[in-house]
Amino acid sequence: MSIINTEKEKNGSLKKNFVDAVSFYKNDPFVGHLSTPITNSKIVRTYLNLLPLYNNELSFFLKGLVIGIFHGYFLFGPFALLGPLRNTEPMYFIGFLASLSLLIIINLFAVLYGHVTFKNNAFQKTLFLTSKEWNKFISGFSLGGFGGVSLAYILTKFF
Repeated sequence: MSIINTEKEKNGSLKKNFVDAVSFYKNDPFVGHLSTPITNSKIVRTYLNLLPLYNNELSFFLKGLVIGIFHGYFLFGPFALLGPLRNTEPMYFIGFLASLSLLIIINLFAVLYGHVTFKNNAFQKTLFLTSKEWNKFISGFSLGGFGGVSLAYILTKFF
């Protein structure tokens, strides 16, 4: 789509018409969608399809495990190095405990969310279709989160 269209006027001179680079979806300004040039690019779509949550080859437990390991591992650093006890002897252990505490809170709220959302096991158009799948995901997230925090603590404490 060209941003500038040129047309000949009656007197022979060229007239420039500026065309909007962003147009309405199906030429209707009242119909919205979340499609942008960034989210429609093949690179972004490939990246998003490689994320574990959208990988259909993994079970819900393994999806939660991978996501939990990532979150647990990266939650440890800010608590250990930027917490109020930084530059003291027990900073890694306090960061470990703070990360575990936050993961327990996250898991508690995730279980409550699953209990409320999938209460009737009615079909909903979401990524998780039943409470059983949600519970598998959360149990994997819990195990992965605690494992990720433990791994980060061991690596920083002993290496």
